Amino acid sequence: MKIVIIDYGAGNIQSIKFALERLGYEGILSSDAQEIKNADKVIFPGVGEASSAMRKLKSTGLDTLIPKLNQPVLGICLGMQLMCNWTEEGDTTGLGIFDVDVVHFEKKLKVPHIGWNRITDLKTPLFKDIQENEYVYLVHSFYAPVCKETIAKCDYGVEYSSALKKDNFYGVQFHPEKSSDAGERILKNFLDL
Repeated sequence: MKIVIIDYGAGNIQSIKFALERLGYEGILSSDAQEIKNADKVIFPGVGEASSAMRKLKSTGLDTLIPKLNQPVLGICLGMQLMCNWTEEGDTTGLGIFDVDVVHFEKKLKVPHIGWNRITDLKTPLFKDIQENEYVYLVHSFYAPVCKETIAKCDYGVEYSSALKKDNFYGVQFHPEKSSDAGERILKNFLDL
């Protein structure tokens, strides 16, 4: 299986590579359009700031390539947020895959939301063999509200989407590569899709 991790200068790529290796797979880092198109599975990671990340995607044409991909695609953290219509972070227009806008947590909440939290209302085979209220690891100040594409929820002063799905596109707000056994299982489920 050819797994491509989109390389556009947005962090956490090595930890994803290591998580794939623990599962017995090799992930290829690439920003090459042909290599990404030819992959069996695509992982769209992201740690950082939305507007600068989107500028990097646009500079390489990846902003037009990603929404046209036909194979399973998994957006992680900022990757998931950039797959939405728009994010309040830097007033940034996203890729428009998920029909929801990303907003900042209320001022009364401590941000970023860092640490372990429970995921609930799990839907789709992405969460096969994952228990309701399983803990995953999160680091974020912005979130996607619950919408028609929500396949898992989390609560941090407000209920929000911890995972989204539309067609062949999946997004998770949490970091499966840092979420212990549950995260590895979710990654394996994605690879098995």
